[in-house]
Amino acid sequence: MPSELLVSCQSLGKSYGLQNLFQGITLSFHAGERLGLIGPNGSGKSTLLKILAGVETPDSGQVARAGFTHLVYLSQEDVFPAGATVETALLEALPASHKDEGLNSIRDLIREMAFADLKQAVDTLSGGWRKRLAVMCALVRQPDLLLMDEPTNHLDLEGILWLEGLLKEARFAFVLVSHDRYFLENATNRIVELNRRYPDGYLRVEGNYSEFLQRRLEVFDQQDREEQVLANKFRRELEWLRRGPKARTTKARGRIDAAYALKNELDETRGRNAQRASAGIEFDATGRKTRKLLELQGVGLSRGGRRLFAGLDLTLGPGSCLGVLGRNGSGKSSLIQLLRGELEPDAGSIVRVDELKVVSFDQKREQLDKRLSLRETLAPMGESVVFQGKPLHVSAWAQRFLFPMEKLGLPVERLSGGEQARVLIARLMLKPADILLLDEPTNDLDIATLEVLEESLAEFPGAIVLITHDRFLMDRLSDRLLYLDGAGKTQFFADYPQWLEARQADAPRATARTEAPARKKPAPALSYEEKKELDRIDKKIEKAEAEVAAVQLQLHDPAIMSDAGRLKELYAQLKVAEARVGEIYARWQELESRAAGG
Repeated sequence: MPSELLVSCQSLGKSYGLQNLFQGITLSFHAGERLGLIGPNGSGKSTLLKILAGVETPDSGQVARAGFTHLVYLSQEDVFPAGATVETALLEALPASHKDEGLNSIRDLIREMAFADLKQAVDTLSGGWRKRLAVMCALVRQPDLLLMDEPTNHLDLEGILWLEGLLKEARFAFVLVSHDRYFLENATNRIVELNRRYPDGYLRVEGNYSEFLQRRLEVFDQQDREEQVLANKFRRELEWLRRGPKARTTKARGRIDAAYALKNELDETRGRNAQRASAGIEFDATGRKTRKLLELQGVGLSRGGRRLFAGLDLTLGPGSCLGVLGRNGSGKSSLIQLLRGELEPDAGSIVRVDELKVVSFDQKREQLDKRLSLRETLAPMGESVVFQGKPLHVSAWAQRFLFPMEKLGLPVERLSGGEQARVLIARLMLKPADILLLDEPTNDLDIATLEVLEESLAEFPGAIVLITHDRFLMDRLSDRLLYLDGAGKTQFFADYPQWLEARQADAPRATARTEAPARKKPAPALSYEEKKELDRIDKKIEKAEAEVAAVQLQLHDPAIMSDAGRLKELYAQLKVAEARVGEIYARWQELESRAAGG
């Protein structure tokens, strides 16, 4: 029996100026819907969601909603009332039927979200926590159909897994726009791709993402065959037309008209099939043949009085790819800064080969001057660039990254997030590299560009350090994973499934799916002696970490490498010294917490 119809749309069309986003979109959404909406950047995914939500109106077609359907729209931007706290934002979201009960009506949901302080101002929350709160406010509204535009934005991997688990158990229907292929695989039961590549402008497939990929391949193969058949037919008709009027005197005028109609059909088919064009991403390597490019020996780093990691040993060599995992704030970007030479470690050493070439992708895109035009940004030295020793005109270089000529004069700030990411990749490709340091390179990229980026990185002969929430990319490229817990501990894993298995095994003991500590009862104020202890604790930390570094230095002394007894003694000393550092940090955190009022 078909499920209950919630929303339907008929022949929707939308354009902005001369840009036609889509035409003739006809879809229906039912109870139990778990739909993933995908498509290239600029195909109109976000606009379609807004039309379904009633935020925007279509140029043509109509949307019909069942009278009982309660629809909730979760946009990419998390907007809350000015001055809101977590508590007031939730109270504002409560439906009228639950206002009298207040937050008591959603106790279980609040416990699931595990906010440490409901009185905390929303403006002070991190991007990940703002996204969690936005999701929570949407759920509080008890939707029948939830429309979500890039709901994993700003979430760390723990947050993505939390949201994925929530959607798997959801009793409401949902439509989500996402480029996260694992997320689509695990959370959806239907995929719709908006793409001019298809005759109807979109492809709808019942099933998850892997089933969609199989069906899309079949459709593309069929369209390629249709193009070939049309091309062969037109070739025969063209030969007939070229025989001249005398040869055609007895031919019907209808055949001539049919030949030109066939040409138009062939041109249209070729135009659609050409929409499969993708960015030409190819990173340039120096070709250095050394076994070790960069080595970390016993490296430790603290930021803002908090230890991020200690005793980290790491070697990067050609052909290796290190994936880095950890919650937001765990030190992933700080590790990139260390490797780039922008930070110095508090302990340990970093050894680099001579004239090491390091190229990095900054997730904040601060390397881009967004006031400059696209032309100036792609080719800062004039009208051409030099790629792999060959000059290329800026227009050809722009076309390689799917930028039409008319966009070359636009300032970078007017480009979409995905377009800005492609610009940054284009700039990085001009720099031969031994090591690529990639901090969230997949943000805002559509799936087609992600796939090209993935293939290019897989072929890069140098070393790669990859920070990404894209589990598909991480699992495909990384030959090992480094996990940072944000409290000083580091751990290596062979791959993503091994990390996930370890995470699930630790779940009953961990403070689980949160980035914030559980709320505690107010602790007693610091005594006079404890205040003095807190004032002196920085020096104690420095001294303890210096002891760790001194022992690590001895361990790397070649003179004792063959002395098993001395090595055993030094490893024992190192264990004691590291434990001492941990104790001092724990004491520092306790005193800091109490000094701040609990």
